[in-house]
Amino acid sequence: MSSLMKGTAILTVGMFLSKVLGLVYIFPFYAIIGQENVALYSYAYVPYTIMLSVAISGAPIAVSKFVAKYNSLGDYESGRKLVRSGLLIMTITGFLSFLVLFLLADPIAHLVITDKEQAFTVSQIASVIRWVSFALIVVPFMSLVRGFFQGYDHMEPTAISQLVEQIIRIIVLLIGSFLVMRVFNGTAQTAISFAVFSAFIGGVAGLISLWYYWRKLQPEFNLKLQNSVSSGQLSYKSIYKEVITYSIPYVFVGIANPLFQLVDMLTFNTAMSNIGLAKVSDDYLGMLNFTTQKIVIIPVMLATGFSMALVPAITNYYTKKQHGALINAMDKTYQILLFITLPAVVGISLLSTDIYHLLYSESAMGSSILATYAPVAILFAFFQVTAALLQGIDYQKWIVFSLLTGILVKLAINIPLVEAFQTKGAILATTIGYAISIIINMFVLKKALNYKSQLVIRRSLLIIALTIIMAAFVIVAHKGLVMMFGPAHSKILALFYMVVCISVGVAVYAFLSFRIGLAQKLLGSKIEKIASKFGL
Repeated sequence: MSSLMKGTAILTVGMFLSKVLGLVYIFPFYAIIGQENVALYSYAYVPYTIMLSVAISGAPIAVSKFVAKYNSLGDYESGRKLVRSGLLIMTITGFLSFLVLFLLADPIAHLVITDKEQAFTVSQIASVIRWVSFALIVVPFMSLVRGFFQGYDHMEPTAISQLVEQIIRIIVLLIGSFLVMRVFNGTAQTAISFAVFSAFIGGVAGLISLWYYWRKLQPEFNLKLQNSVSSGQLSYKSIYKEVITYSIPYVFVGIANPLFQLVDMLTFNTAMSNIGLAKVSDDYLGMLNFTTQKIVIIPVMLATGFSMALVPAITNYYTKKQHGALINAMDKTYQILLFITLPAVVGISLLSTDIYHLLYSESAMGSSILATYAPVAILFAFFQVTAALLQGIDYQKWIVFSLLTGILVKLAINIPLVEAFQTKGAILATTIGYAISIIINMFVLKKALNYKSQLVIRRSLLIIALTIIMAAFVIVAHKGLVMMFGPAHSKILALFYMVVCISVGVAVYAFLSFRIGLAQKLLGSKIEKIASKFGL
């Protein structure tokens, strides 16, 4: 058990650090290329993310689940059989994905550019999409090897390779774009092309680190293979049927947010052109799909990190038909999610002007979009968790249905809402689409488990009340700072305002939640010990 917990901890920490690095690099990169060129970068990464998710097809989790299952039966040959054939299939899949994205670069660019007054041309967008497509050649191959290691409870290779891939990608991206823009006085298109190509270089670095671990662990794998027992001769058809069954739900959960972004990418410029705002369309879309989205996703990472730890328990309780324990675990999942996410997104909305100024630049529009967009993070987190709960009780098909329904609703209402409310219309369409997907997920959970909980409703109202009190203190603190020092026109002053206001918000929320015992009930005995030290 301790070995399992250690492996899980290594993988979780590695994934978290990798995601944090994937956020942090944005800020210096933004300073290098400027707000006006951010949209060009995002035009390449949204279709790339979707194609990557399809090419990988949930391989790390699906392969690890398959390998672990048959390893537990002593059948090590089935796992090796999957990997031997899978490496070839993933190589072909990766190359085909590269070709598809490379060849579709022009059609995608034509869908994005709808007006001659837009900041970028079809050829510029097509060019950066082609450059990022090269990464698809190596990443699917790498994902299958990671899944194989995880199936043997070796989490370190995945964690380290992810970090190596991310670190090398970021170093190449930042140094390359800096040299192009600041040393050689190149164009933004050249810098961004180099930046997106860094995903391929990072992938190669990650692959090299996995090769190192393969050489290191190969004697162990071969020894187990020699002692393998047969659990029945599995055909390739049955192997891949089982793996695909495991992987499909993970694909849809993984591409949920990129699909909503893709709808904006394909329709936003058309709507803005229809109302005569083509000149600012690319800039606003860059803020929506890139700069603000990177901030909004932070509380989602924190919340789902806590709540997803409970999901394996859901599967266990459901399998053993322990209905009471299952309902309690679901209750706790929802409460922890809201307890962490709600105050975080409210804080981001209230401090949006200073946050956007500090991380990017002083921008009234950027701040406004961030303030409006931040609350939607609650829906991002709830969709991920409700989808994970459906996986836990083997209702995976409903994830596909709910997501596609939400996407179709977003697609149907996006243009009229953007025409009516501009960028906030796109956010509203995303909110409605996600809300519909979540309602479907929760309805299915209610029907499947006869789930209803007065406790969650009462605790949610309590969390909302605590957040309102916290928000009031933050607003008063911020207004007091502005009265004393004036608006934060410098980054140092914006940082000072943020530190003070965040400290006030955290202190008030923590004090109240500890005082009434909510934090202790939700976060466990360790938090209770911390509270007792402060006399709470």
